Amino acid sequence: MKTRLLFSVLCVFSTSQVFAQVSDDIHQLQTRWAQVNYEMDGDAQLDAFEELVEDATAYASSHGDDAGAWIWSGIIKSTYAGAKGGLGALGLAKESKRDLEHAMEIDADALDGSAYASLGTLYYSVPGWPVGFGDDDKAEELLQKALALSPQAIDNNYFYASYLVSQKRYTEAREYFERARNAPARPDRPLADSGRQEEIRLALQEIEGK
Repeated sequence: MKTRLLFSVLCVFSTSQVFAQVSDDIHQLQTRWAQVNYEMDGDAQLDAFEELVEDATAYASSHGDDAGAWIWSGIIKSTYAGAKGGLGALGLAKESKRDLEHAMEIDADALDGSAYASLGTLYYSVPGWPVGFGDDDKAEELLQKALALSPQAIDNNYFYASYLVSQKRYTEAREYFERARNAPARPDRPLADSGRQEEIRLALQEIEGK
């Protein structure tokens, strides 16, 4: 079911690749995101996400020409949607979409194609019309653009693999999960890498034999 998929995928979202490309403020958002996403749960996590959304929105609004700021505002909103769950979180997913599209208007290639990967994941995770804006074909197009820009990135490979699972294309999915598992580590983001590697392990386990 699309709605269920939305909130299982988005709750683990992360797409920034290279610390040298982001400001200290964005790196702080990334770090806080990883702490809230991977180290918290329940009401405490929801409260922390709500505060993080407010901070990310304020930062993006005050740095209107910074594509990275809008990308991370979009990522944080989509992850909060995943943590909240249910159709009521679609509003946050739509806000995330707007932020990511705005980032792409500024610089579509920023952060190694993170906007492409983030938006692509939204497109295949949310319900389609008339409830949401989901579109599997558009999702694959965007995810492949992210991979073309940064083919070794852990997140770009992971999210394309997750899309392939949603399409029951398990042989292809396994290949991209393996690429994600062997991706270069991000020394500036150890918690995000650790969490992602655990997700890869579980995903490979889940599709074993399919």
